Amino acid sequence: MTSATGSYYLPHQAKWPILASTGLFFFVGGFAAKLIGIGAGTFFMVLGLLIIVGMMVGWFGEVINEGLQGLYNPQVERSFRWGMIWFIASEVMFFACFFGSLFYFRAYVIPWLGGEGTTGVGAFTHLLWPDFKPEWPTNGPARVGGEFEPMEAWGIPALNTLILLSSGATVTWAHWGLLKNDRSQFVKGLIATIALGLAFVALQAYEYYHAYTEMGLTLGAGIYGSTFFLLTGFHGFHVTIGAIFLTVVLLRALRGHFDPDHHFAFEAAAWYWHFVDVVWLGLFIFVYWL
Repeated sequence: MTSATGSYYLPHQAKWPILASTGLFFFVGGFAAKLIGIGAGTFFMVLGLLIIVGMMVGWFGEVINEGLQGLYNPQVERSFRWGMIWFIASEVMFFACFFGSLFYFRAYVIPWLGGEGTTGVGAFTHLLWPDFKPEWPTNGPARVGGEFEPMEAWGIPALNTLILLSSGATVTWAHWGLLKNDRSQFVKGLIATIALGLAFVALQAYEYYHAYTEMGLTLGAGIYGSTFFLLTGFHGFHVTIGAIFLTVVLLRALRGHFDPDHHFAFEAAAWYWHFVDVVWLGLFIFVYWL
């Protein structure tokens, strides 16, 4: 059982961390095995994923039950908040690496491949690929990425921008409802946010299908294709995780959980959702528009 002594929380011994490590080991090991052609790799990937999902359900369920029993003191609440803050900070760094890569390719690598500079890489690349034009988007020297159509900003991407910005407003509206103890507004705001998030993912899936089948834009379409799918794909994955997070919060809300003074689980989900919104604005500007 958990216990609190004075102002410091003493957690009980838990089996969940070792299960998380085991699941990650099988998942990553299976993925590596699959990459080198070992048939059992898929099995171990699925096994690892199932262990991770089971661990998360069990661990978060235990934390929820302990919170409902009133076992957590203010020190635990602060640790939860700082934990979520540092998690989101790590996610910021995750996407900053990808945005940095995009900037490096566009601002430095492409000009070098076009022969810019009198020393270093640019001094001889124009001899290797004299017909290469340092323009973005590009399929690479000697058209290694094949022919493709670049993605336009003012179709589905613009609609998805409106959808995500609207979802930021609905999750804030839900928060206002909770703060004034209006459970109906709280639940309706959560439902609207989840629906908008799922609509975003569905439209992005259609966009990917259209890109692969009709535009020739794939992961193999040079540096443009790889950076496009890397950035937008990871963001879509985060939107999916956020929608799952909010769905769990919605199910808890329907069971009467949360009140104006105790609702950090919802706040954590809302923080994460706003982070996803901000990242998408960067993607829309630097990947689709510019």
